[in-house]
Amino acid sequence: MYELKTILPEYALQLPTCMYPMKVHNNSVASEIIKADASSGLCNGNANPLATSAVNSLGPKKNVCALDLDNLSAQIQNLLKSSNDVGSVCFRQEKVLKQLQELKQQMANIRASLGFCQKSPQHTGKPSVRNGGLREESLHDIVINGHPNFIPYALLALKNAWKNLFTIDVRTFKHSTMPDIGKEASEFENKLAQVKVDPSKLKVNVSLIWKNCEHTEMISSPTMYVPIYGEVNIIRYFGRVGPEEYRYEDSPNCNEIDAVLDICYQLLRCITSKSRASMLRALNLRLGKQKYFGGDKISIADIGVYSSLKRLPIITPKDFTPTLTEWKKRVQLVTQL
Repeated sequence: MYELKTILPEYALQLPTCMYPMKVHNNSVASEIIKADASSGLCNGNANPLATSAVNSLGPKKNVCALDLDNLSAQIQNLLKSSNDVGSVCFRQEKVLKQLQELKQQMANIRASLGFCQKSPQHTGKPSVRNGGLREESLHDIVINGHPNFIPYALLALKNAWKNLFTIDVRTFKHSTMPDIGKEASEFENKLAQVKVDPSKLKVNVSLIWKNCEHTEMISSPTMYVPIYGEVNIIRYFGRVGPEEYRYEDSPNCNEIDAVLDICYQLLRCITSKSRASMLRALNLRLGKQKYFGGDKISIADIGVYSSLKRLPIITPKDFTPTLTEWKKRVQLVTQL
């Protein structure tokens, strides 16, 4: 290799003398400096000036051994623990954690006093596995407009069937267009009031307004007028927000239940006796040899069929098949209609 000439001449560096030398205040630090010099080979006459001053401040020179990492780590930890700043930070941190734990316990006591469920899926931030992956949300108050000639018996049926699972608190009002609601609607109000409201259960508030309207409609949005028309569709809504035992969207009989509710919708709009008889035959065929529509357990399909038949007094017991008659007796025990 060719030698390179020095381009810049060597300058003698002079250290500044305007600074005061600092004394070593911690003997352990000086000891570690000595050990570091010993491990780096500076113990044999090539001592670090800082180490030399540290040795002089400590006293007579001692034999230096190799660097002990475990001992150094222990000394650093002791140094941190002895520091006033670090100690105060740890004390404040422990105090804040204790206050957060006390606040958490206070919030739990408040929730328990208000009757809220301690385990709620919407607090986890994960979507619910039901309702198509939608997030569970708290239910708003519901308003239902109904005509006394088309009493929504499904409200009373659901209230009786769900009394041990879910509470439907129904309050009735009269619109200015309906000064008199008649005898049947008054009896319906009395039966609604007889079903007790359990405050410990999940609840939805329903305001039933007797009104001169063509269709039974439900308003589910408190901020904008978004009606749901038809008692059958109202039953579907309650089937989605009610107790899990009656949610049918994840059931293998989902399509069957929807088909039965569609028949109920058509049955309420039949004009001739021939068309009503055709719908009854369709219901009898759907029921078959099962105890209930959709299986061995009662579902909202049974609520929809029973309420629809209750709203049609023109259909007499003579129009029922033996299978429908036995089914009606079983459902009547649950709905108490």
